Amino acid sequence: MARSDEQRLADLQATYSRAVRGFLPPEGLTVSEWADRYRRLSPESSAEAGPWRTSRTPYLKEPMDAFTDPRVRKVVIVAGSQIGKTECELNCLAYIMDQDPGTVLFIQPTLEDAKKFSRLRVEPMVRDCPRLRRKVHDTERGGKQAKTVLQKSFPGGMLMMVGSNAASALASTPARYIIGDERDRWALSAGREGDPWRLAEARQTTFYNAKAIEVSTPTVKGASNIETAYASGTQERWVTRCPECGEWHDIQFDDIRFKYETDRVNGRKVHRLTSEPEWLCPSCGCLVSERRMREAPSRWRADNPGALAQTRVRSFWLNAFCSPWTSWSRICLDFLDAKDDPQRLQVVYNTLFGRLWEDRGDLVSDDEMMARREDYGTRPDGTPVELPDGALVVTVGVDVQDTRLEYEVVGHGRWGETWGIEKGVIMGRPDTDEVWERLDGVTSHVWRYRDGRGVRASVTCVDSGGHYTQEVYERCRARQASRVFAIKGKGGEGIPYVSVPTQVPIRDKRIKCWLYTIGVDAGKAQIMSSLKVQEPGPKYCHFPRGRGYDEGYFAGLLSERLVLSKTGTGSRWRWEKIPGHERNEALDCRNYALAALEMLNPDWDAIERSRSGADRAPSRPKRQRRRRDRAPDEW
Repeated sequence: MARSDEQRLADLQATYSRAVRGFLPPEGLTVSEWADRYRRLSPESSAEAGPWRTSRTPYLKEPMDAFTDPRVRKVVIVAGSQIGKTECELNCLAYIMDQDPGTVLFIQPTLEDAKKFSRLRVEPMVRDCPRLRRKVHDTERGGKQAKTVLQKSFPGGMLMMVGSNAASALASTPARYIIGDERDRWALSAGREGDPWRLAEARQTTFYNAKAIEVSTPTVKGASNIETAYASGTQERWVTRCPECGEWHDIQFDDIRFKYETDRVNGRKVHRLTSEPEWLCPSCGCLVSERRMREAPSRWRADNPGALAQTRVRSFWLNAFCSPWTSWSRICLDFLDAKDDPQRLQVVYNTLFGRLWEDRGDLVSDDEMMARREDYGTRPDGTPVELPDGALVVTVGVDVQDTRLEYEVVGHGRWGETWGIEKGVIMGRPDTDEVWERLDGVTSHVWRYRDGRGVRASVTCVDSGGHYTQEVYERCRARQASRVFAIKGKGGEGIPYVSVPTQVPIRDKRIKCWLYTIGVDAGKAQIMSSLKVQEPGPKYCHFPRGRGYDEGYFAGLLSERLVLSKTGTGSRWRWEKIPGHERNEALDCRNYALAALEMLNPDWDAIERSRSGADRAPSRPKRQRRRRDRAPDEW
């Protein structure tokens, strides 16, 4: 039977409808309106799977809607974890796919990150959103559908997901849209072609309606790309109105007040809050509860609104205090757990406080370090205690200069806690017997506890990198039975703190001396990290009053900082002297003394038992612990 004219017309309309569907104009929605209407959160990535509600995270409305603002070319978001910044990116991506298509370059720190992001975030979003499911497909190659996680096609556009270190991917295809995730974790250079973001932006040159989104958790002050991008924009902060005085402020950890207690469970500190955290208003001084602050009106406040007209960049900065999924109590407990470990504390600063981490932290001027000095006490006979009870091992670091030897004696406890014992200078040329005899007096000295018992230095490290290398080799070889070893410092990233020792020839090459190579940059990082710890305990640095610990010592100890410097192939971290801190012998001596402990690799349990008297009864000899990195025969 012949088909009717009505049936043929219906088929023709269906065919044309599918063909022209991609040419439909946008619905006139902002990103937040589109997300509220069409977006569904996937169970793989959200504990609140189901329809998206912008009202749940009202602070994301302005960043999302800035993407559809014709005045804005670039949106910058600096935010901690569990705030919703990734969902903001996905909402913008979904809006592009459905409403305003074009080629999208989605850049992750690495190719593996891009694959993971596609599998865990993009594909579930497409699957659970009907508007996207019928539009987004895998790319086609040679007429066949290619099963790839890195490329998706949709009517009018394509999504390409790449790593920041892939120069060819960043430079090969024109793209109207760029979305950069975790910007501060990107490679410093895309191969040999320079800054990945600048390389990607060059792909947008021909698009008058180009858009870009740059998102990241903040990292280190002075080396943060997202900090630079934020400064180029409107510099907006999420502020809340004080219920007491009506002034608007962004909530910072420095204004949070809480009380807590600390217990020890199995030798570890356990913290608990004894009061609910409250916010101290900087304007009126009133304490306001978390519940009242969450109910108070909030809005974005721009510190640099003129940037919208000049650079067309809107930039936003958020911290976890506004997150509906992170309580203030949880933030405070995370801080208490991390405050004694600078590495963990940096994570709290970056991901919860939403703050940049300064390499020298909130510490430490020379005067503040001077004020931290303490009195180690006196023994019953009135003489000063040389060695506090917590210091179980003593090492010595020696820096060799043309006219003197500078040394520091350091006591070490378990978990990296240290005590400065003595900082001294032995004047004289390093090729004279008198100088080394005086150093023997330091290395063989018995340092006394309060109860009169004492210990000698376990290992001494002597720098051999100056003008007296052969003399240092000869003198250290003669003292190897006393564990006095020559060391050579080597700077640079990735060099281990202590390497396997080697034998080097002395003068006529028939006699050899053991030489350790020390990764001085690793040691400096460890020292600066420990100086940031504010309470006695793991990694804390104690310093006595007197004994050479004066203004000059602390000026030398704090004489260098870590900076990011540009090179011909990108950038690298290096240590440089701080203006006004020209002498760094104190830092070097402390570095060598810590390396000596690393070489020793002590058995802390056995030392503690010996110190407590548990090993005084006769027993079978215990096997010595293997020294770090196959130390010399004299161990």
